[in-house]
Amino acid sequence: MKCKYYTLKKHFVGLPREEDFEVVEKTLPPIADGEFLVECLYLSVDPYMRPYSRNMKEGSKMIGGGVGRVKESKNSEYPAGCLVVGPFGWSTHMIPEQALIKSNMFRNIPELEHISYALGALGMTGFTAYFGFLDICMPKAGETVFVNTAAGATGAVVGQIAKIKGCRVIGCAGSDAKVAFLNEIGFDGAFNYKTENLEDKLTTLCPKGIDCFFDNVGGNMYDTVMRHMNRYGRVSLCGCISMYNENLQDIENGSSSKSSFLGAGRGPYVHLEAIPKELKVQGFLVTSFSNKFEGAFKELSQWIQEGKIQVREHVVEGFENMPKAFISLFHGENIVKVVVKM
Repeated sequence: MKCKYYTLKKHFVGLPREEDFEVVEKTLPPIADGEFLVECLYLSVDPYMRPYSRNMKEGSKMIGGGVGRVKESKNSEYPAGCLVVGPFGWSTHMIPEQALIKSNMFRNIPELEHISYALGALGMTGFTAYFGFLDICMPKAGETVFVNTAAGATGAVVGQIAKIKGCRVIGCAGSDAKVAFLNEIGFDGAFNYKTENLEDKLTTLCPKGIDCFFDNVGGNMYDTVMRHMNRYGRVSLCGCISMYNENLQDIENGSSSKSSFLGAGRGPYVHLEAIPKELKVQGFLVTSFSNKFEGAFKELSQWIQEGKIQVREHVVEGFENMPKAFISLFHGENIVKVVVKM
């Protein structure tokens, strides 16, 4: 069986480019006892791959999740024909290493009408929204929730879960089309942060302040939102996309070149708002909740079936378009989850 995969040919400088990747082809060995061979059906591209790539060696396989079907198996827990999600990387086929299998990084899942959902609303994206919002923000009915990049893969799910919990939900996104999407899925207010003044819109749309803030951006936007937090508010730190394409040295010395509507920023520092308002500000990694994924899968599935969570995907056709799909994340071209169909 031959396998193709993308490597990180060279580390990114600023925005990723197609020439930073290289396709490699190799022949996979026969599977051994306890192993299984997976054919990938869909692969995920996500913003986190940008900062995580800094720790990769040039020439190593690009990281990332995927969903596939087991073609051959010598492992009774992963029989031939079953669906599997896990860290496939950017590859067409793979034989997971025993260490990964034993660490529960791979999971077999029920058959799905939409297999790609296993990478989005019923996968890492959905779990990130589910645990990052419910476990950290602990929302109460009637509270005001603010989500930035709310039309993204995670933000859209967070907003809909917040509505399920009886909250008032405000979101911002980077285009009028994305704002229209947020209104379609039930947000109580939404605006384009590229054309509207953030301070003014928060004052208008959150007149009683913000109780829960789900932050995917960081930087100047984070600083502004913090000024609108209510006492005992909760802040879930999910991502900081405003800084992902900056050089670390530029962020540290304050010479970031990002434009002002997002911006890497350097303050005001969190203490100025968090201490007097007694805020809870917590970062998280979704993998820390892996022992509870099964329960989240069931509840998210139920909400989707009931129409309480609407799912939209941006499907890119063809393994050869993996780099383009990834790069598109940093140009604001997609609404919600981007997956690549093999």
